[in-house]
Amino acid sequence: MSRSRKPVNPAAQQALDRLKEETAAEIGLKDYKNTYKGALTSADNGRVGGQMVRKMIQAQESKFTGK
Repeated sequence: MSRSRKPVNPAAQQALDRLKEETAAEIGLKDYKNTYKGALTSADNGRVGGQMVRKMIQAQESKFTGK
């Protein structure tokens, strides 16, 4: 059985895309959306993903701690 690549919640996908753009800009990768990702180093791509995870964890922690 093949797996669908269609997002379950399109709004969530859009939010993740925005987060990815913001994160890339913060670490100095301008115009990340229009950049061919194969031209970037794996370290740059990993840095974006890692920072996204950190932001998501911080958001959840602050949600539960009330900060």
